[in-house]
Amino acid sequence: MLFNEIYSGYYLATSSILREALKGTLTKKKFADIVNKYAFGESFVTILAGLQGGKWHLLDDDFTPKIENIPVMPLSILQKRWLKSLISDPRIKLFEPDISGLDDVEPLFDKDMIVYYDRYTDGDDYDDENYIAVFRIILRALRERKNLRIIFETRLHEAREINITPHYLEYSEKDDRFRLVGADEKFRWIVNLSRIINCEIINSGQFYELPEGIIDSVTFELIDRWNAMERVLLHFSHLQRETKRLDENKYRVTIYYDHYDETEVLIRILSFGSTIRVMEPESFITRLKERIDRQRELTKA
Repeated sequence: MLFNEIYSGYYLATSSILREALKGTLTKKKFADIVNKYAFGESFVTILAGLQGGKWHLLDDDFTPKIENIPVMPLSILQKRWLKSLISDPRIKLFEPDISGLDDVEPLFDKDMIVYYDRYTDGDDYDDENYIAVFRIILRALRERKNLRIIFETRLHEAREINITPHYLEYSEKDDRFRLVGADEKFRWIVNLSRIINCEIINSGQFYELPEGIIDSVTFELIDRWNAMERVLLHFSHLQRETKRLDENKYRVTIYYDHYDETEVLIRILSFGSTIRVMEPESFITRLKERIDRQRELTKA
């Protein structure tokens, strides 16, 4: 195991309780709130007895602490190497994570050790200086609730300028791309960050609510072989879905998704091959057949 048991919910709860006690703000209610947050509600009696009794005896009956220093939870070398691997990911670097204490640590693995077999190879260039600058400006605007002026390249390779209220960034695992979702007074905007030429924060203007997107659905039957059901749950974990068991190893699944993401959903369903049979809607089935036909033509070529 990479992470020691001292990082379990019980130790996090105990550490937080002792911190409150050292600040002089610990009450029975706050004690219970901390236990509910980090551990389990029924653990209240066990932890309270341990801290006030002879087992640990770190608190008096009036919640006065018997320790003087704030409890710390140091990381092991293995844990530091794991964290160094994570923050070495160029996508995480976009968020400017704090790497203090990890300067001289060797990562446990690097990105060249990971092979992606089910996504496009022309994803965003996370090392591009303009891309990094754009990403961080958008991130700041989101955190400070400021509007943005954006100049981006359209699909017709024309430059377009818009003023929008940014609402969130989303990441497409299949495309390996970030995109910004925002709104102006009329439209809901979804802009790939790689298409943004320039953006700046503007302090003036109204904040626009995000209109509801167009929600589509697709229903398919799944035969649970080669761990197909487990993989479906993993691939579509971020989407609303309904699942009905038809027999011992056959399921009917309906997935709801933003219309903008239809191509990605279609590609993911195709990746399951003969374990999935799409039932409806007919428009999705038609697109599925067209894509299969194009792949056949490319194979012949």
